[in-house]
Amino acid sequence: MKVSMVLSLIGYLVVPSDTAVLGRCVVAKKLHDGGLSDFEGYSLENWVCLAYFESKFNPMAVYENSRSDFIGYGLFQIRNHDWCDHGRNRCHMSCSALLNPDLNKTIECAKTIVKGKRGMGAWPSWTLNCQHSDTLARWLDGCKL
Repeated sequence: MKVSMVLSLIGYLVVPSDTAVLGRCVVAKKLHDGGLSDFEGYSLENWVCLAYFESKFNPMAVYENSRSDFIGYGLFQIRNHDWCDHGRNRCHMSCSALLNPDLNKTIECAKTIVKGKRGMGAWPSWTLNCQHSDTLARWLDGCKL
């Protein structure tokens, strides 16, 4: 009985090997290389901060919000109703394309979103955690771009 309980507990603690959580500096480099540094006036630090608070740097993250009836995809948790798949599809791509660690489609869609009238305010987590932060510089500490 104890053995099965221990094995069951270990099964819950094991992280799948295909998990694609990226390091902070890796995210910063990919976003920089993708042209997000100062894109539409938003610093790279803002983008890295957003990525942390949306997905904890996991480009494969999928979050289903049953209260608001949307699903968020990828590094920036881009919502399906407005930006991909069967909703308005303003980014003209499938939501699954946003689940790629190379971040190319994610960056392309994020650029489309931030060009809108709300800018980065389209992400409530940016407004709450990054917009008026006086510690944004820490998001790039030690990163070589």
